[in-house]
Amino acid sequence: MASCRSLGGEIGAPAPHVLAVDDSSVDRAVISGILRSSQFRVTAVDSGKRALELLGSEPNVSMIITDYWMPEMTGYELLKKVKESSSLKEIPVVIMSSENVPTRINMCLEEGAEDFLLKPVQPSDVSRLCSRVLR
Repeated sequence: MASCRSLGGEIGAPAPHVLAVDDSSVDRAVISGILRSSQFRVTAVDSGKRALELLGSEPNVSMIITDYWMPEMTGYELLKKVKESSSLKEIPVVIMSSENVPTRINMCLEEGAEDFLLKPVQPSDVSRLCSRVLR
């Protein structure tokens, strides 16, 4: 599998920083492992609220990948807050869900999501994100 760095990142450039958001510790570990194996630097948090707090203090996030269903704030609500923010709106947001609901997928894409991945997320999904999102 090609790393994201080899798909367009400059040699010696810092690894792309991905914020992974999921309330499930197992899913956070899985997605973080896949992302790290593709040469991403990963920060994992357990809620949309924590994601927004981190984004307020960490300006160098290359991409956000978030679960759809989470308590307090859904991935869709996080997506809307990111896209409404003048300082965050350029960060690509990818939504993940274990449920294949076309209306939900379309709603997220129309709101500005870069992609919608079905869980379990596969290394091939991450390779596709490298080429589409981090160009």
